[in-house]
Amino acid sequence: MPPLDTSPEIEQMQIKMRRAMTPAQCLETAIEISLLSRELCKAGIKRDHPDWTEQQTMIELFRLACLPNPLPDSLR
Repeated sequence: MPPLDTSPEIEQMQIKMRRAMTPAQCLETAIEISLLSRELCKAGIKRDHPDWTEQQTMIELFRLACLPNPLPDSLR
């Protein structure tokens, strides 16, 4: 089990807030988290490969999301 960085009081507050959310709010929050995660991953790729084009960056982003291994050079 990973160490917790949230106090029990704050954790209870988070649980209470999540339970008060409508299904639409839960979906919207999940989408926002997904988009933020994608942007952070994309920023990491750009940091690691500053010479890559936007297309190369997006290909790597999709590869990381969908494939366990690097793409063959013929597909880059």
